[in-house]
Amino acid sequence: MTIKGKPTSLDIAHLAGVSQPTVSRALRGSPSVNRETRERILAIARELNYKVDKNASNLRRQQSGTLALLLFEDPTSDQSHINPFFLPMLGSITRACARHGQDLLISFQQLSDDWHADYDDSHKADGLILLGYGDYLAYQGKLRTLVEQGTQFVRWGAVLPDQPGISIGCDNAGGGALIGEHLAGLGHRRIAFLGDASSRYPEFLDRYRGCDTALARHGLAMDPALQADAESAEDSGYAAAQTLLARGLPFDAVFAASDLIAIGAMRAFAEHGMRIPDDIALAGFDDIPGARMTTPALTTVVQDTLTAGELLVDTLMRLITGEPAESRRLPTALVVRDSTGARAL
Repeated sequence: MTIKGKPTSLDIAHLAGVSQPTVSRALRGSPSVNRETRERILAIARELNYKVDKNASNLRRQQSGTLALLLFEDPTSDQSHINPFFLPMLGSITRACARHGQDLLISFQQLSDDWHADYDDSHKADGLILLGYGDYLAYQGKLRTLVEQGTQFVRWGAVLPDQPGISIGCDNAGGGALIGEHLAGLGHRRIAFLGDASSRYPEFLDRYRGCDTALARHGLAMDPALQADAESAEDSGYAAAQTLLARGLPFDAVFAASDLIAIGAMRAFAEHGMRIPDDIALAGFDDIPGARMTTPALTTVVQDTLTAGELLVDTLMRLITGEPAESRRLPTALVVRDSTGARAL
């Protein structure tokens, strides 16, 4: 085929033996096009030195070609207000946006603000990715508003029945069960939990329940008297550990609902003269970079943040292009370090 002038997507379609809409979907990275077809189309586009006119394409589709990442601020010890758990996910999201030919707008938000209304008529972005949310019961109403106004969005968080919108999250109950099985297998019998195990923090609640399920297989159970509320922050973990110690109840292991909580609790236990893991075992959840740097290094549950970032973008692109999309739970894995007094084989 001889092409005169500037190549078009119709030329690529003819050479690839597919329809023009299939070419368009492949060039914008739509997961609806299988890998073999997409690679064939991309190879032809490169050979023809084809360049997508993003402005014209977006105008035809009435889209901005931009996704917005709304990152909700958290209290942190270094005043960054970014939970370190999200940092590797940010890199994955950025790369996935580039693969889809999308620009990424990153916006820091206060949970108390009316962020849910800001993207209704402004056309700043074609869809939203939401990271972090604090109290889920307060957050849930804003998600309903997004659904009602037709905003395309996907969030990282607990996958719940009848939730507003689509969520990508980890298997929190399965991760909690990994901790419970690990601690019970080491002979621990009274396991404390630091974290708000209520419907306000459904991820923490699932982790608590998962641990309890695993303990039941050993004839054990979580004791509500050994649970102390905490949000995912070092200062909150420190305060929760102090609350637990003030009750004067015996315990031989602690499951912290996040690594930040565990790191804060370490300080409280050290001030109380308790040695980890000699006096108590301690485990966290998330496997943030700091979990490897504590003394002793922290046993924890790792979440696949790289796959999570890719899924958040891929799922949002499906919503934007009108393709089927659904919530997903990603598997978790146990990382055994010195804080529980056992090393992986």
